[in-house]
Amino acid sequence: MTASAIQASPYSPDPSSHARRFDRVAISSVFGDPLDRSTWSGAPANVGRCLQKMGIAVEGVCSGIRRGELRLLALQYMLMGYGRPPGSEAVRRMQAARRRAGEQLEETLRRRRIRHVLHMGTLDLPARMPDSGIRHYLYCDHDWALSLAHRPDRHHYSRSAIAAFEDLEKQSLDSVEHIFTFGAYVRDHIISHYGVAPDRVTAVGSGMGDIEPYAGAKDYDRPHLLFVAKHLFAAKGGMLLLDALRIARARRPDIQLTVVGDKRSRPFVPEDPSIRFYAHLPWRELQRLMRMSSLLVQPMLNDPWGQVYLEAMVSRTPVIGLNRNGLPEITEGGRHGFLVDRADPEQLAAVILDALADPKRLAGMGRSGQAHILRSYSWDAVADRIAHHA
Repeated sequence: MTASAIQASPYSPDPSSHARRFDRVAISSVFGDPLDRSTWSGAPANVGRCLQKMGIAVEGVCSGIRRGELRLLALQYMLMGYGRPPGSEAVRRMQAARRRAGEQLEETLRRRRIRHVLHMGTLDLPARMPDSGIRHYLYCDHDWALSLAHRPDRHHYSRSAIAAFEDLEKQSLDSVEHIFTFGAYVRDHIISHYGVAPDRVTAVGSGMGDIEPYAGAKDYDRPHLLFVAKHLFAAKGGMLLLDALRIARARRPDIQLTVVGDKRSRPFVPEDPSIRFYAHLPWRELQRLMRMSSLLVQPMLNDPWGQVYLEAMVSRTPVIGLNRNGLPEITEGGRHGFLVDRADPEQLAAVILDALADPKRLAGMGRSGQAHILRSYSWDAVADRIAHHA
């Protein structure tokens, strides 16, 4: 297979194929500049870039609340009987915080004379939308109720906080013009759980990261595992993987593990000659590791989607993860990877050993997974679907 044979077909949006209702749009987030890939997820930057290619002017807006205000709101959080907030996200979910973020956003949009805004989450969507003539849209990878199912910090949220945030989430979802989701499972949940009309929710998917498709030689006989944590080692399933690795090595002592993290992940990784740790890798080096690995083992506890799965699969590296959230959809029910039913080290170890026992199956999964990703995930397609429904 040649490199040209596996490249995704260039996606060329046709502006005449849909009614363009806007020629200028803001993309907003409470977590820094949404168009700066060094401070936030690449999703908003990629969507913005592709909308610009279609002739739509795009501006990034940070609607975040200043640290001093967050401290005052954290005190209000406790005074409302919610207990001690487990983090800044909990504080941002409060009605007062959402109202403040929404007001700041509305003021910025009016000043810049922008009448369309694509939110990257509900935290700057006021529960009651002001009648300002500004049209609000949402692009999300999960919702509040879905995030609760496997949240490691769920026990830190009081019942009253959970109920209040659930009500605010529903009000916000009801208030937007249209909702776009990464996965079909999120679309289905928003419709069934929050009662949003199906014609107001569209699954538009996501695109890939910077990892390029790989067509070179790949040795699946070598049991080389890869885990990419950045700073969220435990949440990405790192502790679960290390426990499973100790079990699996009793039968396969030749298993090698590469961990990509940063200085916050380093203390979790034991000094072991069969485990290599890297921090702050450039994309080209991460791409090399993706290509040389026989499996990405990423049992993420509550990641709603997982761009790293797409990056591995486009490198012809099958994935192992938990059978929850977006991974079943990304792997087409396990056709291109392995789904682990429980966050249990014994079960994860068994799946790792089963996967490594059949290199030919891994090679087949690698090929089918790459074809599926190239066929199904494109930021140009995401932007075109958003513009079509907006």
